[in-house]
Amino acid sequence: MTGSPAIVASGLTRAFGNKTAVDGIDLRIESGEIYGFLGPNGAGKSTTVRMLTTLLAATSGDALVAGHSISHEPDTVRLNIGVALQDAALDPKQTGRELLDLQGRLYGIPKEQRAERVTELLRLVDIG
Repeated sequence: MTGSPAIVASGLTRAFGNKTAVDGIDLRIESGEIYGFLGPNGAGKSTTVRMLTTLLAATSGDALVAGHSISHEPDTVRLNIGVALQDAALDPKQTGRELLDLQGRLYGIPKEQRAERVTELLRLVDIG
């Protein structure tokens, strides 16, 4: 997608019940540009990143990431991006099996195949 924007968001919104965490963000980030989200706790930074990486569905609006819709093409978005979440973004109570299963889900691996692969990987690294 050389020359195309890396991210274009339009009206991106996320509500949790009657609480709106992200309210209609319009955003354009060009390829090669470095962009940071700054703000106080509860400002919607993590929620926005989670929507842009397809870890959380938008309530309304949409975004194109690497030229693909987070709402209509989440699998393709995930195949075109890499994400390194900060420690606080992971649940410290998650097991190795749960983390591997999450990665498998992000890559669209079917449930049955994912369970087999996770068991195989746990056995391979001897942490099962």
